[in-house]
Order: sequence, then C-alpha cells, then structure tokens
Amino acid sequence: MSVEIQISENATEAERLGILSPLLAHNLSNGGDDAHETFALLLRDPDNNEVIGGLYGKVSYQWLLIDLVSVPESMRGQGIGERLMRMAEDIARKKNCTGIWLETFSFQAPGFYLKLGYSEFGRLADYPPGHTRLYFQKLLR
Repeated sequence: MSVEIQISENATEAERLGILSPLLAHNLSNGGDDAHETFALLLRDPDNNEVIGGLYGKVSYQWLLIDLVSVPESMRGQGIGERLMRMAEDIARKKNCTGIWLETFSFQAPGFYLKLGYSEFGRLADYPPGHTRLYFQKLLR
C-alpha cells in the first residue's frame, strides 16, 4: 500500500479523529471496551454559582485518572483539596477501580499526593525546562 506523509501545522479535530479512530479500534480488539466515564467535583462560588475549581476525573479500564485538580489559592490549606481527593477515591471504590493515577509537576503538589498515600511511578525530567513531570498512583485493592 502506498502512503503519503503530510505535515498539518494546526491539526483540526477531524484530523485528530482520523488518527484516533483506528487506534481506538485496535485498543478495543486487544484491551476490551474501556467504557470510560467522566465526572467532576465542582467548587462553586456561592454568590454567582461560578465554577472556581474542583476535580475532573475519568474512569477507564478499571482505573481512575485524576485529570485536573484545582483549588483557588485563597482557599488552600483548608482541607478542600484533601476532601476532593477522598471523594474521588470513594467514587473509584464504588466503580470497583483497581487504583487511581495522576500527573503533576514538581512545582505543583507532589508532596500533597505523597501525604495522601500516592506513590511515584514515573517522571519526565526537564518538562517544563528546569522542572519535572511526575506520575503518581494509589492502589485501592
């Protein structure tokens, strides 16, 4: 089969889906249906109902990926982040997850995750330059 390789500087969503579709088919035939579900734990400003932070996660292949965690700087140190994480762990247990994983930067919250019982399983040095991208997990079973 002949193929042409072309650079797309600002790839469109349609181009992304053209790459993703055969990958998803391959994953389905080898790893089974991941039947992923997303959820969010929202921190809302009581004055205007605006979302000001929270946690966004995705359950896939019996693992919970914590994709985003954000607590406004003025609210840090009050246990809100820990409450969000415990709530996410409860969701993971209810969905019979094996564990939870997440990514963070060295300048974000690695100590916070260690304090909550997460262990580092990988790192990418100098990403961004001068810092490290860290990968953490917590087994639930």
